[in-house]
Amino acid sequence: MSLDAPSRPAEVAAASAATAEAAAGSRRAARRAARGARRREADARGFTSGHDLRRPNVLWTRRVLNALVLVGLVVVALGPLLWLAKAAITPTQDTLRNPMALFPNGTDWANLTTAWVDLNLGLYFVNTIVIALGSWLTQMVVATTGGYVLAIVRPRYGKVLYGLVLATLFVPTVVLLVPLYLTVLDVPFVHVSLLNTFWGAFLPAGASAFNVVLVKRFLDNLPREIIEAARVDGAGPFRLFVSIVLPMSRPILGVVSVFAVLAAWKDFLWPLLVLPDPELQPLSVRLPTLAPKTELDVFLAALLLSTAVPIAFFLLFQRFFLRGGGLGGAVKG
Repeated sequence: MSLDAPSRPAEVAAASAATAEAAAGSRRAARRAARGARRREADARGFTSGHDLRRPNVLWTRRVLNALVLVGLVVVALGPLLWLAKAAITPTQDTLRNPMALFPNGTDWANLTTAWVDLNLGLYFVNTIVIALGSWLTQMVVATTGGYVLAIVRPRYGKVLYGLVLATLFVPTVVLLVPLYLTVLDVPFVHVSLLNTFWGAFLPAGASAFNVVLVKRFLDNLPREIIEAARVDGAGPFRLFVSIVLPMSRPILGVVSVFAVLAAWKDFLWPLLVLPDPELQPLSVRLPTLAPKTELDVFLAALLLSTAVPIAFFLLFQRFFLRGGGLGGAVKG
């Protein structure tokens, strides 16, 4: 037996540690080189180079310009909403005399209660929510199933069908109002009128070619390996759609949801045509009707209340959908 045998494990461990340290050092060097390459590429594409940014006057000038642009964007985007919030709790005379003054004679929080009770906003809120939820559901069903068929199932006539869907995008919406109204007035085959019903207000929203194209383009970029693996494991079209495609499509479902709800919330012309009964009309139709016979401060309070809901919806659901992991629901950790 050799006298060096007891020392061999220690030598092997030391050599392994040295190799691991060298590998870690090479990885750190590679990361530093990659960061340097990205920095040099950004400097080459940027408005100012890295050499100019190291000069104090250029650096501070750029920071001041960035701050001014940011403040300008905030004022343009949030200015009207902040003014509406201020005017909603300001007496009418103060708003008319000094529209930009900040509460010259105090606030009037009773405007919100008056707008809710006297204008019967609760009823119109319910009508608007029903129409928005119905429009969202119909658009989601049509967009997801249509995009799934065109992008994942890919039938033999898929390209022709996709071309027809794209062709409808070139038809102006105003041109479709008359035939769509006649269809709602007398639904083919069943011969039922959908006037003065919520069905007539939100069912036509499902025929949105834009949403179908949006979902189809997103599904085209999904990993085909996961879909093929699910098919090999025996997943049928319905199981593939429910268990694989939908969980992977949460980002685009969030985008379509936000578009659908906000579009239905602010839609004016179509609900005005199919809902002549004031008791069934949404906020977008009733508020312009109530404006001539309502005090300015109360009307602005009603506008604030009607605006708060879609803003809250967007802030809540864009975080839930758009920041979710795209593959988290389909791939087991």
